[in-house]
Amino acid sequence: MALDGSYDHSLSRRAMQAELLDAETELALAYAWRDNRDEQALHRLITAYMRLAISMAAKFKRYGAPMNDLIQEASLGLMKAADKFDPDRGVRFSTYAVWWIKASIQDHVMRNWSMVRTGSTSSQKSLFFNMRRVQARLEREAAASGEKLDGHQLRQMIATEVGVPLHDVEMMEGRLSGSDYSLNATQSSADEGREWIETLEDGGDQASESVARDKDIDTLRGWLVSALGDLNERERFIVRERKLRDAPRTLESLGDELGLSKERVRQLEAAAFGKMRKTLEGQSREVHDFFA
Repeated sequence: MALDGSYDHSLSRRAMQAELLDAETELALAYAWRDNRDEQALHRLITAYMRLAISMAAKFKRYGAPMNDLIQEASLGLMKAADKFDPDRGVRFSTYAVWWIKASIQDHVMRNWSMVRTGSTSSQKSLFFNMRRVQARLEREAAASGEKLDGHQLRQMIATEVGVPLHDVEMMEGRLSGSDYSLNATQSSADEGREWIETLEDGGDQASESVARDKDIDTLRGWLVSALGDLNERERFIVRERKLRDAPRTLESLGDELGLSKERVRQLEAAAFGKMRKTLEGQSREVHDFFA
């Protein structure tokens, strides 16, 4: 990938030359990754669908982001899809991956559209990527019928069309039409005018708050380590894999590794949590949320 921001077309050529997976091969690779964490299977699955990621990235070039950045975000979405894909659901991986790729690209575009975050809720995303298109269509239809829409009418029609509150449309319109201004600009034309940055409240933690929070975290960590110490090796392994990993493992995959049924793993997990609750009882209610 080019480092100077220019688009490396060789990446597209390599993606187009990758193998096309049939449904059976795709399913086998998905099972190999989910159940055995087979990295070669994961690499093969992702490589086969990079053409899909690049194709979707190209649709967002009009928002001004470098194509290389869009492809990188699309690739991240593709990898997330591969990691979370459940082959037992009976859908093709490509169908599932489209949502994750699109979400990753859209988040990147919205993060970099302005220094001021435009928001990331579903309604705000829908407005950001559809508002101009819907507005242009409504204006064309009004002109064709001889109508003249004022700003309020147009915003109300957009809100109804997209299915969001009018307030969201008004806010997004301001975000899309405005530009970023320096916080070091003065509030008045006078030479000694106060800069806008001086009016911002410091949202950072005070020193006392940081010390107290760090102390609480250390205490919680000590309680959890103590509770884990009361478990046997197999119970600790199950709790660690089910609750302490960024991507928790399924009961089925643990059962395959331990040579146990899915139901037996669930029973051992419940028993381990029971032991830990007993150890933690009376220390702090905060830790109990961990087992909810």
